[in-house]
Amino acid sequence: MAKPIIGISQGDPNGVGLEVIIKILQHEVILNYCTPVIYGNPKSFSFNKKTLGLEKPNYVLIRDINEVKQNQVNLIVTNNDAVEIQFGKPSDIAGKEALLAIDRMLQDAKNGKLNAMVTAPVDKSTIKTNEGFTGHTGYITKALGANDSLMILANEDIRVGLVTEHMAVSKVASAITKEAIISKLKIASESLKKDFGIVKPRIAVLGLNPHNGDNGAMGSEEKDTIAPAVAQANQEGVFCFGPYSADGFFGMKNYTKFDLVLAMYHDQGLIPFKSIAFDDGINYTAGLPIIRTSPDHGTGYDIAGKNIASSESFGNALFTAIKIYHQQIESDELKKNPLPYSELKRERFRLEQG
Repeated sequence: MAKPIIGISQGDPNGVGLEVIIKILQHEVILNYCTPVIYGNPKSFSFNKKTLGLEKPNYVLIRDINEVKQNQVNLIVTNNDAVEIQFGKPSDIAGKEALLAIDRMLQDAKNGKLNAMVTAPVDKSTIKTNEGFTGHTGYITKALGANDSLMILANEDIRVGLVTEHMAVSKVASAITKEAIISKLKIASESLKKDFGIVKPRIAVLGLNPHNGDNGAMGSEEKDTIAPAVAQANQEGVFCFGPYSADGFFGMKNYTKFDLVLAMYHDQGLIPFKSIAFDDGINYTAGLPIIRTSPDHGTGYDIAGKNIASSESFGNALFTAIKIYHQQIESDELKKNPLPYSELKRERFRLEQG
């Protein structure tokens, strides 16, 4: 079975990104499942390793992805200058380092040299781009030329997708359109089939307003926009239901009856998700031409450099990328070589008269 080449961006060097990367990659068993390629500053990597008091992982420096070494941890240098690590402190220098790693990894992804990407956490406020940086999802989606994508937060018990992501609450209502909801539902349905191996996924759609707007008393988006989007998506082959009032839906644990819950905005979906899956949840971007996952936590400035950050979410993100890689191969093979199918016909029997 082929081992995927997985790019790993270093994240914000003043946060916990390199710590969780090192803690996972020190386990050499990882090399049985993938070939990791870290994009980052080797001096920052070594500084974190020393801070953690760890001798592993060892890595090989390579100039570009064509030199990748199997069965080893590879590191592509995105900047070789010494950068002062100031744990827990946001800085434009740290943001620049993080963006250098992301951009170099995306370059290799666009050239088809990577099978998946895992991104370590960044501080959005320190990353400067021409159009502003609101997070990995939007930035990577645009860089890879995808028309749309879907942020999915997942663990073994729950999956939550978002119609709007890192957006001010004051702008959410105007961004909730029928077209946007249908697009996200189609991406979700296809991803659940292709990436997670679910034959006929069931998707729940949440409303926007308290109590689903109470028949228009507290907003009409459910009646005018969300319900029609759900109806049309069903007509176009998406098995979806709703809208549901978010508080009752999660309070009654109805998420256990569905393969994914589509929330209208960030906190509507992420507050219940992180209440359920704070330690082991991961972030997956569906709808891209390449697999991209990340741990479901931020830079952890308050614990950076203290050797107490949990690497569970990062490890889950890495293994989810590997699992999806193999699932996509299996899905493609099944489409190429479908089993012959013929509709069952009822047999008719008659008793012979003697």
